[in-house]
Amino acid sequence: MPKRTPVADVVMHPVRLRIIQQLGGRELTTAQLRQALPDVTQATLYRHIAALVEAEILSVVAERKVRGTTERTLAVGSRLAVADLDELRAMDDGQLRSAFLAFLGQVGEHFDRFLASGDPGLRDFLGFHLSALYVTAEDLPKIQAALVEVLGPYQTEPKDGRQRVALATALIPEPPLPDDPS
Repeated sequence: MPKRTPVADVVMHPVRLRIIQQLGGRELTTAQLRQALPDVTQATLYRHIAALVEAEILSVVAERKVRGTTERTLAVGSRLAVADLDELRAMDDGQLRSAFLAFLGQVGEHFDRFLASGDPGLRDFLGFHLSALYVTAEDLPKIQAALVEVLGPYQTEPKDGRQRVALATALIPEPPLPDDPS
């Protein structure tokens, strides 16, 4: 069995990150992705979609014929666009910094689109907060499972007019302070 390319190597391209962000929790056709990312040329978009599908980051959930071509509907695939613990451990400091800055860039892009909308009603859905948690390495899978359970019902595109929001989380270990006995 061939070795899989690490998730981080596949998704760390800015266009691929933007594609994944657009698809998070919903299914879109390639035409809808072109509309959502108008600054990305069609050839570039299709090349990056192909790489994401090949790496199982995206999956094709439907196909239909449109004017002599096949239009695909895409969703986040079975491999999810997340670097797992082994992949994070394998990254050097520069790769980790690049991955984190790309993540922050995506958060900033979402915020800029919110501001550019000029819709004051959207402020009802805005919130940001930084919390300190005290955990062990064994706690993190439990927390992640609980978040999946809590957030799962809100991650599929509803038909009842709910507002789509982006939820960003980052776990950043804090080294002990120099005078901290722990």
